[in-house]
Amino acid sequence: MAGGKDNDWKTRLGVVYSTNPDFAFDDGTAGTEEDTLPRDAQQLRVGIERKNRGGKTVTVVKGFVGHEDDLKALGRWLKTKCGVGGTAKDGEILIQGERKEQIVALLRAEGYKNTR
Repeated sequence: MAGGKDNDWKTRLGVVYSTNPDFAFDDGTAGTEEDTLPRDAQQLRVGIERKNRGGKTVTVVKGFVGHEDDLKALGRWLKTKCGVGGTAKDGEILIQGERKEQIVALLRAEGYKNTR
């Protein structure tokens, strides 16, 4: 099969014909992930949520700017330190239970100065 990934018509659905000879289709996936900011430049916000969770309380860490792998590593570290479960996805870290004070203290001790 000739063409490979450069000729994948499914990524171009909804694109109208272009007469520009220098036209290069941009599917929007290139360069969407930002570089991870240093710890002291991160603006993390820690809060408690109860809605849409079946009555369970979770602590949410929002505002992380960086690669998805770094977010998952931070989430894994927080889950280990708190001794609970959780997840890291869509730019948020969810930790089971109401642990806002503990997480803020852990993040500040680790170098995340702009944490509330």
